[in-house]
Amino acid sequence: MLAATLTLITLLVVSVLLKVPYTQLSPGPTYNTLGAQDKAGTPVISISGAQTYPTSGHLNMTTVQVTGADYQPSLVSVVVGWLANDQLVVPHDILYPKGQTEQQSEQQNAEEFASSQDSAKTAALTQLGIPVGNEVQISEVVAGGPADGKLHAGDRIVAVDGTQVTDPTQVGPLVQKHKPGENVVFTVVPHAQDEETLKPSDESQVTVTTSKAPDSDKAMVGIVAAPGHNYPFKIDIGLQDVGGPSAGLMFALGIVDKLTPTDLTGGKFVAGTGTIDDKGNVGPIGGISMKVIAAREAGARYFFTPSDNCAEASKNTPSGLRLIKVDTLAQALDDLGKVRAGQDAQLPACPR
Repeated sequence: MLAATLTLITLLVVSVLLKVPYTQLSPGPTYNTLGAQDKAGTPVISISGAQTYPTSGHLNMTTVQVTGADYQPSLVSVVVGWLANDQLVVPHDILYPKGQTEQQSEQQNAEEFASSQDSAKTAALTQLGIPVGNEVQISEVVAGGPADGKLHAGDRIVAVDGTQVTDPTQVGPLVQKHKPGENVVFTVVPHAQDEETLKPSDESQVTVTTSKAPDSDKAMVGIVAAPGHNYPFKIDIGLQDVGGPSAGLMFALGIVDKLTPTDLTGGKFVAGTGTIDDKGNVGPIGGISMKVIAAREAGARYFFTPSDNCAEASKNTPSGLRLIKVDTLAQALDDLGKVRAGQDAQLPACPR
């Protein structure tokens, strides 16, 4: 008995003290894209220079809370998380790849968030038939690369070494005119810049020292240039301390609601998630099981769910929350019409 008791005590102590390489996720806060993001009343989406209309109800984007890169849970904590309905435990390297610091992960999430905002604006205006202009933007900055911390996703590239660029394919050859170790000067408009009042003095000169590309002797700076957009009026998405691309659909719906006389929700509480591209196609996201919980706890009755997330979301759907399977922005707008009309039976549902 004494030996068994001592063994049990030892196992309990080890399970509490032993740290394991896992990350824990839990439901995060939700934000109404039609409302305010803080107690001061700062709107999540503000539009100026265009006619806007009153809105009601909710179109909430959802988030997931994630433990930090340096956090190491105990074995007991991980087991509790596996058993709990409101926690998700995944291997640490899935969210924080080896060699990536927490700061680099946060920067990547911020850049994905900035890119999703641009796509949400483009998809929403395109859906409404409002012309969208083209430009050259940075879509990605490679973590640990020469441009990391100097250039950012969403920055507009005006020129490289004084040569104006109008197409993303111009950027690479201009950089590769240099040898690795030489400086290249980018003229950029930072992503946060107010384009309506842009003056030449608002452009920034950013010098980046090139390095050798991993698969050749050519110079590189570690950015991906892509087609970007400019808009006929200002749309500002001012949400802070949120990262990743998963709010794209809900941002697009919020923009459309503010720009059209139709009250899209009819006063009802709708939440959702999903990436979005410039054409309005909705893609899958991570942490869906935590997001449906967050939505229901906030009061949502309907939840837009990307088709590829339906199977996972259906396993843990809280009581009183109807999942709406969605593939495109156009379909989501049509489904909101059914929500307004109370035609719940006609909504495309995730199979259980």
